[in-house]
Amino acid sequence: MDDTITTLLRGVAKGDITVEDARKSLEDASLTEEEMEMAIEKGVFTVADMGSIVSAKLAPSGASYLTMFFFVWGIFWSCYWVFSLIYGLAKDWDQRQLAFHLAMSLTTLIMMGLVYLRFILPDTIIVKHAINKFIPVHQKDWKEYKV
Repeated sequence: MDDTITTLLRGVAKGDITVEDARKSLEDASLTEEEMEMAIEKGVFTVADMGSIVSAKLAPSGASYLTMFFFVWGIFWSCYWVFSLIYGLAKDWDQRQLAFHLAMSLTTLIMMGLVYLRFILPDTIIVKHAINKFIPVHQKDWKEYKV
């Protein structure tokens, strides 16, 4: 995604490039008929089939050191709270203490799940188009009941 148009759009969005300058730089840009046909055949302008799944690559933040550190931190604390819960069960701790350890382990796992869903999981779009509510072929099987 580092082509000229994307760079110009990002520059205009940041305010580094004015809209007039971006238009002037794109005035001489042209698309030949062969390039247009290749883009159409590649599937740029075709409608996706019903139920097809379009998947994007991993988000750039999913490979960051902060995200990896967060998961190492989460695994450490999840193990700490779960093992202390197991130890407390073996040593007959109070129910409040056991409930606290269980709540902390679940909270840590939920936070890890939220970070995974937000920053790591790739965007998946399930394309569905409206279909007929009845199938016209089977109209012969319909029965009309009179009341």
